Amino acid sequence: MRPPSVIHGITNVAEVLEQREIDALLAAVEAGGFDTAPQLHEAPHAEGPTRDAPVYDFKRPERVSKEQMRALEGIHESFARNFGAALSGFLRTIVEVRVATAEQLTYSEFIQSLPNPTNFNLLSAEPLEGQLCLEISPLIIFPIIDRLLGGSNSELYIPQRPLTLIEQRLVRRMTDRALAGLGEAWSDLVKLQFKITEVESNPHLVQIVAPNEIVVVLGFEIKMGGRAGTMSLCFPFNVIEPVMGKLLSQGWLAYQRRTVADDQSSGIALGIGVTRVTLVGYLAETSITVRELLNLQPGDILQTAKPVQGDVVLQVEGRNKFAGRLGRHNDNRAIKITRLAEVEEPI
Repeated sequence: MRPPSVIHGITNVAEVLEQREIDALLAAVEAGGFDTAPQLHEAPHAEGPTRDAPVYDFKRPERVSKEQMRALEGIHESFARNFGAALSGFLRTIVEVRVATAEQLTYSEFIQSLPNPTNFNLLSAEPLEGQLCLEISPLIIFPIIDRLLGGSNSELYIPQRPLTLIEQRLVRRMTDRALAGLGEAWSDLVKLQFKITEVESNPHLVQIVAPNEIVVVLGFEIKMGGRAGTMSLCFPFNVIEPVMGKLLSQGWLAYQRRTVADDQSSGIALGIGVTRVTLVGYLAETSITVRELLNLQPGDILQTAKPVQGDVVLQVEGRNKFAGRLGRHNDNRAIKITRLAEVEEPI
């Protein structure tokens, strides 16, 4: 009989084995069903479900928390709505702007994702130190330029070239509105004055931070008619780091402002309810010459193009609001409102 000490894989025996246990081990070794290779002693696993360790990329550390990213996204969703409304009024057509992405990248990854050539604007945001980037894709830049010059955008060709000086001046009118909207969106958190310091067409020639520096990139989608393009806003972390602590309380501040506004809504409605407005009813209108006006005498008849049974238009503060019939109420002349007036309805 072989002593149990020669059996590999058993390093500690807490008690003496019985003869039948020794025979079973020897039989397993001879049959090849027992691994005789030296085994490493493993520590017992803790009870409970095991969890996979999270993967952490040391080349791309996430320096902005998820709460701060959500706060930044909320600020720029407000900016997107206001900017879309400003562009709609400026271009006299419906323009939709929305936040499409919000992510952390290295500066080199951000630059590599941009088209070349493009409209690449370097911004300052005093009192913050450093520069920001505002990039607008040619896919939407040229349709906007075409719209400003009276085109229809129906069969517009997107050229692969930098903007001319005249085109840059037209686009500047758009970016100025974007900067005004950014300043307004950030005003509840910190007063920033955004200005364009330089405009480039090749983003690879601009290096505002080290290539491996972390930047926060907000991606926007701009739609105008059947055309769509992107706009990217890049914040280097070292530029916005002084105000990052305020972002955590931004959600509470927004909720607080909204609550105060809701509490005051009834008071505002009550104040508006007692406001006096001017109401004017127009029987008809016509035009005469100055000579006819000077020769008017009592009893003269002025003929108008309005039918006798035509409705009287009521204007509130100079705008068409109601239409009705002329009549009498308690020995007073009165107008009975029968319908809402059209905005462009003739008097």
